[in-house]
Amino acid sequence: MSVKILSVTLLLLSMCVCFSSSAGIRGPTKKRPCCVDVTNLDMSPEVVGETYREQASSYPCVNAIIFNTEYGQLCADPDAQWVQNLTSTMKKVQ
Repeated sequence: MSVKILSVTLLLLSMCVCFSSSAGIRGPTKKRPCCVDVTNLDMSPEVVGETYREQASSYPCVNAIIFNTEYGQLCADPDAQWVQNLTSTMKKVQ
């Protein structure tokens, strides 16, 4: 009887290991946070780095240009003149 219990326990343990390792291969499907609001104020002095990212509108996200700042991401209005001036000198990333 104890051999059967041991066999079943080992079988269940190996199944758990297989399932957990296969889940790790796919990885979590973590989405990037999106901009739900943008600024029109000229924040160009706050922007760091030489790259920006475009975000398309898909509810609840809005059209935005995303810059990096010392404090995190900055969501800016793509139609703002300062944004257009700044992106013309920067590299777009995905």
